Amino acid sequence: MTTAATASDLRFFTSADGELAYRDTGTGDLVVLVHPGYLDHRVFDRQVPALVSAGYRVIAPDVRGHGFSANASGPFRWADDLGDLLRHLDAGPAVLVGLCMGAAVATDTALEHPGLVRALAVCGGGTSAFEHTDPWTVERAAESARMLAAGDVTGWIEAFAKNVAGPHRTVEDVDPDLVRQVREMATHTVSKHTPGETNWFVPLDDPWSRVPKIDVPVLAVHGALDAADGIDMPERLVRTVPDGRSVTIGDAGHFPNLEKPEEFNAIVLDFLRSL
Repeated sequence: MTTAATASDLRFFTSADGELAYRDTGTGDLVVLVHPGYLDHRVFDRQVPALVSAGYRVIAPDVRGHGFSANASGPFRWADDLGDLLRHLDAGPAVLVGLCMGAAVATDTALEHPGLVRALAVCGGGTSAFEHTDPWTVERAAESARMLAAGDVTGWIEAFAKNVAGPHRTVEDVDPDLVRQVREMATHTVSKHTPGETNWFVPLDDPWSRVPKIDVPVLAVHGALDAADGIDMPERLVRTVPDGRSVTIGDAGHFPNLEKPEEFNAIVLDFLRSL
């Protein structure tokens, strides 16, 4: 996976509040890949070629404030940014594939712009009403918040890397190249921000109450070694929608697409072919 900080392969959509970066490649039915928080489109470098080779068009955006996209200067919603991008490209309906924060972006978009979505595949998250209840996740969130508030980027990066391993392993148990790539992407995103800056993101109001109305197929892909919250939120999603199913990838944590790319790709492709 290439993580050098370059935008040479990206396109840019001029939104109402700055430019939003995205990768757009391939032809065929549309699949949109939405990355986790603090990372960017490059987290899917091992998915894009497999999907394009299988005959799909792939769009992988950088969420506002992440990667090579502009920071917000006023209130915004993830669903509206993605909806505006797809309408600008005259693209969709799409299968949205989201990891962690990306799962929330995808699900929120299905709620707010259902005409743009034909299916969802989520991993590590549910809606933008995040539910963090297990002690390990709560402590990681608190640790990260302390580091960011203090402006300790180095400490924050090390704390963030723990999310790759999850509660059942240490960072040293994970492929060091994978951890390095995640650190590089996270460093690039966090360097775009300053301590104490305004958080302009607007979550949806009580999105979970609307989830039963999602009438497209929904797949949850779990990493067996993920934290409980990372499994419980997408599992709640697939158990609440009319057409939901889940599959678990063994020996993988919060980012199974990185640790087990071939298995992850096969699961997503099987889901796509079933639609």
